[in-house]
Amino acid sequence: MTDRGWDDDSEYEDAVQRAERVTRFGWAAMAGITGVLAIAALVAAVLCVVAVVAGVYLVMDS
Repeated sequence: MTDRGWDDDSEYEDAVQRAERVTRFGWAAMAGITGVLAIAALVAAVLCVVAVVAGVYLVMDS
């Protein structure tokens, strides 16, 4: 069988460490995706403002 004792929690501790690593990776991935989406939304807003200003310029110019 095994040489481990009755109260050996090494497998549990390994599982907890793996879960903590996966949790940290998950939070980092969510933060990264949120940052990318925020930048994309900011770029889209700036492009909309530029389009509106260009449209107003074209209307006023003619």
